[in-house]
Amino acid sequence: MSPSTRIVVHPSYVVGEIDRRIFGSFVEHLGRAVYTGIYEPGHETADEQGFRQDVADLTNELGTTVVRYPGGNFVSNYFWEDGVGPREERPTRIDLAWRTLEPNTVGTDEFLAWTKKTGTEPVMAVNLGTRGADAAANLVEYCNIPGGTTWSEKRRANGADEPYAIKTWCLGNEMDGPWQIGHKTADEYGTIASQALQAMRRVDPTIEFVVCGSSSRDMVTFGEWERIVLEHTFDDADYLSMHAYYEEHDGDRVSFLASAAAFEAFMHEVIATADAVAARKHSTKRLKLSVDEWNVWYLSRFAGEENLELLEQPRLIEDVYSVLDAVVAGDLLATLVRNADRVAIACLAQLVNVIAPIMTEPGGEAWKQTTFYPIALTAEHARGVTLDARIEAPTLTTGKYGDVDGVASTITWDAETGSLVAILSNRTDAASETTIDASAFSGLTLVDAQTIIADHAGPRKTREDAEAATPKALDGVSVDGGIVSLTLPAESWSLVRFTASV
Repeated sequence: MSPSTRIVVHPSYVVGEIDRRIFGSFVEHLGRAVYTGIYEPGHETADEQGFRQDVADLTNELGTTVVRYPGGNFVSNYFWEDGVGPREERPTRIDLAWRTLEPNTVGTDEFLAWTKKTGTEPVMAVNLGTRGADAAANLVEYCNIPGGTTWSEKRRANGADEPYAIKTWCLGNEMDGPWQIGHKTADEYGTIASQALQAMRRVDPTIEFVVCGSSSRDMVTFGEWERIVLEHTFDDADYLSMHAYYEEHDGDRVSFLASAAAFEAFMHEVIATADAVAARKHSTKRLKLSVDEWNVWYLSRFAGEENLELLEQPRLIEDVYSVLDAVVAGDLLATLVRNADRVAIACLAQLVNVIAPIMTEPGGEAWKQTTFYPIALTAEHARGVTLDARIEAPTLTTGKYGDVDGVASTITWDAETGSLVAILSNRTDAASETTIDASAFSGLTLVDAQTIIADHAGPRKTREDAEAATPKALDGVSVDGGIVSLTLPAESWSLVRFTASV
């Protein structure tokens, strides 16, 4: 007999409103994310600015809402002034983060033109590795002041008469990491982040800030890093970042399928640390998270920056994904939605070519990796609020994370459209007979049910192969009054949509 799962959901029990910025992504000057990724003059789909329309179209289909830029590790050695003004006058630099030749053909103005083209919102990062408050404040002035100052007039001279009005700013990147150019202790980073924040806010009092949390739960400084940084920045910061990547280690498929359970535990630990600082400060403020790097990444396959040959536009970290990876990625994104009360921003790292759902060939096609499918489907349908669904699920015993729920559920409700959505991940190797008690809703009617089932075929190296992750119909879903019955396939990710009223 198949293991059983029971889920109970009620429209009155709300976790939080879903911030559309959860469906963000990330474009770093790394490998081919920019050059021959979003930007390739001469490509048959390129517009007059050199941006690939095929990539822009896939970005919109993915449901991308915000895009973080220009890094990532890249930003910690970046002089933003190199990337503005006449292109023929821009210098070629060595990017120390990825040992790459950076021509600065694409910079602030070009990227912001691309976000306008794609209808996405920029999340801008500033260099707090090799630079500080002055350079950061100048960039805010360049981007956000209408005119009448040195940097705002330079922007206007460079062709952007109106200010960009960038709202969200990241204060550095992974400053806890020894690999980071300008790596700092928590106290050092907290000090410079506070200084930069104050200067930037003096330029534009309306902007908001993301301070660096830990770049991994495995960092020896995790927890203590957050506490010390927030002692410096808590009163003025708006968001605390966290970064998380997962991969299948040594054939441990079971633990890999449970990655989202570890992801959720990491989130709750970061939140608890931030709330502990709030308690010590006698503050009712509750910081939200900016999970501005998350994905499946086979980091163990990366040779390391010190072993890279100095090239321009190298093929770096171009992981090719399997259907199993798509199931896990879908579970990770559902976990972000499930924690809508504390997750405000999230950026899939990255958008194009570099551990990305979109791949391109120079002069050739752009295509969807397996991970594209669950991300796009979730971004399209997970709207409104996340409900506090209660679940009784079989236990999955893993070697890396201990016992976790074998089935995970995220339920969203959009009262305006009457759309009730269930995102369900079966992490186990057995089908699960599942019941959703939604009897608190009226007129519950099935609209659609789709599933992605993991296989053992490995990486899907072509567009045609990656289409194996295209969601298929999930048959056998029945609705009796307010009770839904369905069978979740083993090692699967599913999205089931209903209409209802309350």
